[in-house]
Amino acid sequence: MITDSCQRWTEGRESRRPAGETIRTAEYEVAPIGPLVAKAFVRAHHYSHECSPTAHPFGLFHRAELAGVAVFGPTASKNAHAKIFPTLTQKEAVTLGRLVLLDGVPANGESWFVARCFELLRGRGIVAVESCADPIPRAGADGRVVHHGHVGTIYQALSGRYVGRTNPASLRLLPDGTILSNRSQGKIFADERGQTTPVNQLVRHGAPAPRADEDVEAWLRTWRRALTTAFRHKGNVRYVWSLSRRYRRELEKLPALPYPKIATFAA
Repeated sequence: MITDSCQRWTEGRESRRPAGETIRTAEYEVAPIGPLVAKAFVRAHHYSHECSPTAHPFGLFHRAELAGVAVFGPTASKNAHAKIFPTLTQKEAVTLGRLVLLDGVPANGESWFVARCFELLRGRGIVAVESCADPIPRAGADGRVVHHGHVGTIYQALSGRYVGRTNPASLRLLPDGTILSNRSQGKIFADERGQTTPVNQLVRHGAPAPRADEDVEAWLRTWRRALTTAFRHKGNVRYVWSLSRRYRRELEKLPALPYPKIATFAA
């Protein structure tokens, strides 16, 4: 047994299911869902309250009720994509950006759900998937732990190839311990679509909404300095999968490292 419990989220609160439970697959269905449905579910239940890009959102339904969401989309940047998938386009390889299951889903529901998603992605021409797990715990300003850190136990159960850690990064933590996304901040400075995420995050923590005639870059710098603290992150752990025979040889060129244990990062 890899672990004795599995993580769940409901309305931003973490809970655990005992390992060894078996999902009754006849009661569940996996199907594509709309981006707005996926975003609403993730924002309601994931501790970050933010959703990743939703190129391929899927839902886990329990007796027709949405009980989980998996969101697949482009990697964090073109450079990150080229590093891990140098021979594939962003339409051929994606990242699992969010995986959220409600606390009523049995322990092995994660692996069953993601495996079904892989089948659906394969049918859409996706040949490879990567996903990262954040092993570093974080707490809010009040001392409450909002993220205990995990090493991707579900990805290990799915036989993901562990290829090491992502690059270290300088992050900004909000008062509740969540991250003010570097990626979404960059969209403001580059004047790209998707600029509302960091604005909404800061407004939620007390910043006044920027006026229509206000310089949003200056507004962001001011309230980022006032409401966040610096945090040096040493990198997430990364896993990759091949969904096609033709890519398997390329995948085998990547390092295959021993699976990490959470005790390594807690020490």
